[in-house]
Amino acid sequence: DARFSFLKERFDSAMGYKVKKTSIKKMANHKSAAKRARQTEVKRLHNRYFAVTMRHAVRDLRATHNKAEAEAMLPKVSSMLDKLVKTNIIHKNKAANLKSSLALHVNKLQ
Repeated sequence: DARFSFLKERFDSAMGYKVKKTSIKKMANHKSAAKRARQTEVKRLHNRYFAVTMRHAVRDLRATHNKAEAEAMLPKVSSMLDKLVKTNIIHKNKAANLKSSLALHVNKLQ
């Protein structure tokens, strides 16, 4: 799909992920089913891209040992988690657990 082609290209090549070539795609019996399959694939790639981006941000924050740097990153990562919850990419409890553990990590730093 043209709307998310830039995401797919970046996700498949630049970040090194490979899209699995599933077995033979089943032919839809209705036009609406074919459209739904196309929409689902676009949404899956979109959600996967943002979920991986979130995991990288969390990983980078956990790897930070500088307190000032971590304190600057924490609101950005928390905001990212909240946005992903709002769009149903991750569950609200998962976001709450991640924000809590990240806040503990930042508070332990010296």
